[in-house]
Amino acid sequence: MALVPGALPDGDVPPPDGALPVGATRPFGVYVHVPFCATRCGYCDFNTYTDLGGQQSTYASVVLAELDLMQRVLEGAPPADTVFFGGGTPTLLPATDLARVLGAIELAPGAEVTTEANPDSVDERSLAALREAGFTRISFGMQSAVPHVLAALDRTHTTGRPQQAVAEARRVGFEQVSLDLIYGAPGESDADWQTSLDAALAAAPTHVSAYALIVEDGTKLGRQVARGEVPMPDDDVLADRYLMADAALGGLGWYEVSNWGESCRHNLGYWRGHDWWGAGPGAHSHVGGVRWWNVKHPTAYAQRLTDGLSPAHARETLTDEDRRVERILLELRIREGLPSSLLRPAGLEAARRHVTDGLLEHVGDRFVLTLRGRLLADGLVRDLVD
Repeated sequence: MALVPGALPDGDVPPPDGALPVGATRPFGVYVHVPFCATRCGYCDFNTYTDLGGQQSTYASVVLAELDLMQRVLEGAPPADTVFFGGGTPTLLPATDLARVLGAIELAPGAEVTTEANPDSVDERSLAALREAGFTRISFGMQSAVPHVLAALDRTHTTGRPQQAVAEARRVGFEQVSLDLIYGAPGESDADWQTSLDAALAAAPTHVSAYALIVEDGTKLGRQVARGEVPMPDDDVLADRYLMADAALGGLGWYEVSNWGESCRHNLGYWRGHDWWGAGPGAHSHVGGVRWWNVKHPTAYAQRLTDGLSPAHARETLTDEDRRVERILLELRIREGLPSSLLRPAGLEAARRHVTDGLLEHVGDRFVLTLRGRLLADGLVRDLVD
């Protein structure tokens, strides 16, 4: 789950040294953004680059400089309970570089350490090196098992390669293996989506993510839709595909609206509002109610660190009300649900109404989404924050 959208918001000017008013507390996570891709997928809005004149070869050293800054700003960061390398494609870097970066992060006992990977960016040897370096979890971008859907998404791997990558990861000792899927691509049919679900399950991953295709402005896909070359994904079709996903993946158990299986502890930290430091260009961080985001371009990011400055572009300090609203927005999405204590009278009344409507369940002191409610989660949040 990369926290690196293509456009950066405005905010307050951060201090040059990155100083914070409070320190980090546990559970604490570290996110490392690797902004390189072999090709850029037409739907992708993340901060990624395909040609930066050899910056990949020095990137690990640049990130290490930010991790040094993290230690100074936090006066010794707490041991990381989770670490997540996202992108981009982290595994375009040599496994030795990823190991160097991981080695600079103090890990708590039993820490979860994840990297994203494209199925064609690894082989059994590189996977073994990652496992040896301390990575405990790997997430492969499968997206589809149907050739024409992969082509529509500009994916470079062949059908069958994700399943092979899962088997290779298992052989070298990865016990937690995830597959990412996307539904709603141009030209995809219900039968195509079922084929992808069946193929993912046949690989026996411990976790599957299934996301609806979102058309973002400024992407190749966004331009194609604007020109009328491909249709905008239909909301009713996306809802039906979600129901198909839940029917197929329900045996794994949902724990977040778009995720089934053994929980990714790092992503749960985001949804629960824990502290984390995001290293890399465009990466977002959150410590003690202060959120900040780094400069977007890798060259500017590297120059800031070379000059001994924080790479932060801007930041904001969340008010108590900001944090209450964010908790409602995020915690409603997870299986354990939303504490009723976060709701004001109008929101509590709305929650009870949605229980009657079959969109929420009242479980103890929490409100939990039903299957129908998961389809309408964004609309429910608007009612509950009042």
